[in-house]
This record gives sequence, C-alpha cells and structure tokens, in this order.
Amino acid sequence: MKTLIKNATIIAAESPYHQQTKDVLISDGKIEKIADSIKKSEDTNVIELENLHISCGWFDTSVSFGEPGFEERETIKKGLEVASKSGFTAVAVNPNTNPVIDSKSDIHFLINQSSFSATKLFPIGALTQKCEGKDLAELYDMQQAGAIAFGDYNKPVSNDNLMKIALLYAQNFDSLVMSFPKNNSIAAEGIANEGINSTKLGLKGIPALAEHLQIARDLFLLEYTGGKLHIPTISTSKSVALIKEAKKKGLNVTCSVSVHHLVLTDEELHGFESNFKTTPPLRTSEDVKALQKAVKSGLIDIITSDHNPIDIEHKKVEFGEAKDGVIGLESAFGALNSIFDLNDFIECLTTKPRTIFGLQHPRIEENAIVEITLFNPIGNSIFSEKDILSTSKNSPFIGKNLKGKVYGIFGNNQLILK
Repeated sequence: MKTLIKNATIIAAESPYHQQTKDVLISDGKIEKIADSIKKSEDTNVIELENLHISCGWFDTSVSFGEPGFEERETIKKGLEVASKSGFTAVAVNPNTNPVIDSKSDIHFLINQSSFSATKLFPIGALTQKCEGKDLAELYDMQQAGAIAFGDYNKPVSNDNLMKIALLYAQNFDSLVMSFPKNNSIAAEGIANEGINSTKLGLKGIPALAEHLQIARDLFLLEYTGGKLHIPTISTSKSVALIKEAKKKGLNVTCSVSVHHLVLTDEELHGFESNFKTTPPLRTSEDVKALQKAVKSGLIDIITSDHNPIDIEHKKVEFGEAKDGVIGLESAFGALNSIFDLNDFIECLTTKPRTIFGLQHPRIEENAIVEITLFNPIGNSIFSEKDILSTSKNSPFIGKNLKGKVYGIFGNNQLILK
C-alpha cells in the first residue's frame, strides 16, 4: 500500500523543497512523488495532520537501553518504540549494559535485536574492556561488526597514555573516539555542580574545573596524535571556549550537549528531586546561556537527549544515593522547541550527527529512501508522567511547559504514529 502525506511543510535545508508545503507520495519505502497536490488512489493510506511539518529523520547520538542485563530499566524493543514515537529514526546506543558492549558478539546482539524496528540502532562500542579504563577493547573487531564509535559512557579514561594509544589506533580504520569530559580526581565524590546552590543545599560539589581539565588534556592529546575526537555532553561555558579554540587550530574535534543542559540549571536542585541528578551535573544559568549561544552559532555540533532510564528502586531514594541519569527521548523536541527557533537546532538532530558518525544522510527528494520525522512545531502543553512512554519514569521535564508535538516517523518502510 502507498502512503500519501498531505500538506506537509518540508524542513530540510539541503532539499529543493525546503520550507515549502507539499504532498509527498511514498511507495515501497521510497518517495515516489513530491508535488503541490497529489490525488489519492484506492490503495493509498492518506496522512493528514494539523500543521504537519516533516524533516529528515532525527538521529540521537547518546541513548541508553537496559538490555542486556538491566531489562527492568528498558528493553531494546521498548526503547526503540519510544524513540520512534518521539521522532527519532536512528539512535546510537551506549555500551553501559551488563555485560558491557565490548566485543563483536555484543555488537551483533544489539544489531540483531533491532533489525525489524522502524528506528535504526547503531551501537557504540566500549573504548576500554568492561569500561574499566585499563585496556583497550576490541575496537577493530567491533567496527567491522557495525560499531560506529567507541567510548566509555559517562566514564572518563584517566590513563593519558591509553587515550593517546586509542586516538592513534582508531585512525587505522578511520573510527571516532569519544572521551567523557570529567576528571575523577577533581570531581571526587561530588554529586552536584560546585557553586552557590550546592553550598546552600549542603551537597558535595563537582567543580566545572573537572570538565575543563579533561577536555584540555584530550585536546592536547588530539593535537599530538591526530585522528577524530568527539566530546559528549559538555556542560560549561569554559568547555565551549576550549573547543572553539581547538577548532580554530584545525583539530578534528566535535562535541554534543544534552537537552537538559540547554534548558535546566542547578536551581532545580532545591527540592532534592533525584530526577535532576545527572552526569554531568546541571550547571548555572550563565553556562546554559553559553551553551545555547554555541548551538545557534554552530560551535556545538550535536544535541542529544542523553536518554538514560533508571528504575524506580535506584531513583526514588535520597538525592545522594540516587543513580545519575534522566530519560529524554519523549521530551527532547518540545524542550528544544521552547527555547530555539526550529532552524537553530534541526541540523543538530539531522545532518550534523550523521556526518560526524559517518552515516548516510536521508534525503527528502523523489526516489530517495524514506526516513522522515513528522511533527507540529506550534502549540504548548505541560509535560506529565502520562506523556512518558519509557518503562522508567525518571524525567526532569515533568511539570515543564513544552512547545510543539511529535507525530511520529516513517522509517524502515514503516509508518509509526504516536
């Protein structure tokens, strides 16, 4: 059966139809025709939605699912269903499972579990064995099996020489190395951003310096070794400045920021609500403004939900005892759309992440394979627990005002509507 999408405003800067309202006819997973008006036939499924916009499918480069080992948090099947209904046609899945994703058989497992989903799953392999920061994992074998990058999720590699070797070795097969920006010696046992609010609340602080030192080290190593380095989920204004200077030098460095670090500050901690406990910690309003400015200027390359489900037993406890992590797939678009114009952030969800991770770009043009997101950028709503599709409910956006609505996706020859 064919699918006819009626009166859709196309948001795709590289498309000749950018910001035009068109009908789009889909047949056998490909765009058959784009025109001002297309008549339906008897075998056509018609999609007509209020203020419908479409873009190339969104790609989230930092998503955690529980499986294998933590299925009570989120299974792969459930997680991909959530991603589809949240507008993401592709996700890169972190290796923080049990066992850790650090071998080619682990990569094969993730890919096989996701083969029939509308949302594509791309594995990120662990950089070091068991994410322990001691020995390199089987990087080449994992890359051959389908891993698109390597990093120890939310765990820094403290051994300078090991990171140097990783950057050198990965160049042999043109792979991307990810280094989490945290110096454990400085961060110590901190659980919140070190500053006025952590002092008022009596919470052990994590200085922004812990992020800056690690980024500075990694940039020095990158300058020495060459290669490709991605710094995930930066959170401070100084981090922006360090990466800006490195890019001016011509270093092949990219970075991402999470949605919650673009929207929320450490002022949220005054209720000791564990859904605001995350890594890196929420920072100051000055940091948030600097991060937003860096997104608009293009200095920050990628925006991610940093979706990390945590079960209620490990989240609904005292703030200091709660596990770090928040879910963000369902709220990502509404939160971003509340603070940015659509054109400010759409590339950070579509073309830029695919370029950095070496993936093919979907196109909105005739004869192209369909991989699109359907959404409405207007309208306000209060995000509530009933809007959460994930198994775990650890969202920091409950009770927040979000703008716009995701309708769903068309991917892998499947139409998924929320």
